[in-house]
Amino acid sequence: MKQFETDRLQLKQLGPSHAEQVLQFYIQNKQFLEKWEAKKSEAFFTVATQVELLKQDQVHYTNGQAVKFWICKKEEETKLIGCINFSNIIRSIMQSCYVGYKMDMDENGKGYLTEALRLAINVMFEEYHIHRIEAPIMPKNKASIRVVEKLGFEREGLTKQMLKVNDRREDHVRFSLLNPND
Repeated sequence: MKQFETDRLQLKQLGPSHAEQVLQFYIQNKQFLEKWEAKKSEAFFTVATQVELLKQDQVHYTNGQAVKFWICKKEEETKLIGCINFSNIIRSIMQSCYVGYKMDMDENGKGYLTEALRLAINVMFEEYHIHRIEAPIMPKNKASIRVVEKLGFEREGLTKQMLKVNDRREDHVRFSLLNPND
């Protein structure tokens, strides 16, 4: 299980033994996140489901399909404040992936997500040799757009009805960042 640090934060991969921590993050942020994510069943908000999802994260990592980092402050290592997920990793001639992320509603606007994402992107470029990271973001998610723009992502265009969010197909602006060393 990999772990990385910034001045204020830890980014770490979690396993099934962390299901309670992950569940607390989702319960605390249920209403806040629902406007940005796929609709979740009530079963999602159980320890058993989180155990299974954390097991899936490990399988996806082992198979080279995804890398997920959970974020916590150094002084509060047991409280999760967000996560970053690099998914749909394609190797071969593409070396690309998607990035998605979420932050605790009480921690928004403090620069934590930008700080964590900067480090995580560097890890993906340097350790996983990813060439291109794509961030699809709903146009109304201005805060998320600001984060990727601060990190140098470039706007590529609009994809109509790209993802089903909260039971509704939503358009997404596509941003990308290229590995400067590749």
